[in-house]
Amino acid sequence: MLSMNVEFGFLEGLVRGYKSEILKTTDYANLLQCDSLEDVKLHLSSTGYGDFLANEQPPLRTTTIREHMTQKLVDELHFMRVQAVEPLKQFFEYIRYSYMIDNIVLIISGTLHERSVQDLLQQCHPLGMFDSVAMAGLTIAKSISEVYRFVLVDTPLAPYFQDCLSEEDLDELNVEIIRSTLYRAYLEDFNRFCEKIGGSTWDIMQPILEFEADRRAINITINSFGTELSKDDRARLYPRLGKLYPEGHAALARADSQQQVRTIVDVHMQYRRVFASAANDPNKTLEDAFFEHEVYLNKDAFNAQFGFGVFYAFVKLKEQEIRNIVWIAETIAMGARNKATYIALF
Repeated sequence: MLSMNVEFGFLEGLVRGYKSEILKTTDYANLLQCDSLEDVKLHLSSTGYGDFLANEQPPLRTTTIREHMTQKLVDELHFMRVQAVEPLKQFFEYIRYSYMIDNIVLIISGTLHERSVQDLLQQCHPLGMFDSVAMAGLTIAKSISEVYRFVLVDTPLAPYFQDCLSEEDLDELNVEIIRSTLYRAYLEDFNRFCEKIGGSTWDIMQPILEFEADRRAINITINSFGTELSKDDRARLYPRLGKLYPEGHAALARADSQQQVRTIVDVHMQYRRVFASAANDPNKTLEDAFFEHEVYLNKDAFNAQFGFGVFYAFVKLKEQEIRNIVWIAETIAMGARNKATYIALF
């Protein structure tokens, strides 16, 4: 514990300081009273976001708000990353791997549709961007073969590709199957890494990663209904961890409807509540209910000390904050402020 405080105490204090700037319920109440995006800008300037939109001239767009909020998160995470030592430094990389996977899948999909890699890079999430050497190699890729070789040589995702996907798979498989295959390998690897660290990090991250694995298994099952994906192929996409593993996975692989899925996961109280929350509110989707439970888990991470889970939880809470603000801004821009909703964080 003493060595943990000496090596990582400053960064833990820093991330807790960043967390204190997350918008509160009163901030959202004020945002819901805004009549225009300029009003949103004005209110956000009185929060931890400060004058991050000061240089933006009217008319303000929701995409601009999203980009600047995301960049603020990227800057804060980068500031912590460059000061971290192992194993926290590698933990930060695992946080970034999920964004790298989404970026690579976007590039693969775009390349298959003969879109310019340069254009695709503009749409990539900045948390998942590779280093300058790797980016230089990617910008000249003109085919799936070149993209595949780039991933194997220049990115930390190489082990996931080598173990799960071949070059031919990138041509033949649906991009969502590619994404799910990579996420399965990533979550299993991240889970092993956190278990190896142990202590408070494992205590915090185990339920978070189990939930993420279970959510993916449930979503893969529901989204596969009415598609050509076989039940055996569906089962191979499930991450091999979580409260549903292995008995729940076997049952999900045989499910034919969302009601059957609900019955299977109903034995676990947290998922019973998730499905009930979505079913009892006509304005709430299952995805919304999952986000609510994710927020609960990540807020709970800050009740523990001397662990790395708070860094992961901070990023996920900020992601939800960005989704909240962007949705409120979009309803205001469309003149439909009465439809604005948000998931409370603090």
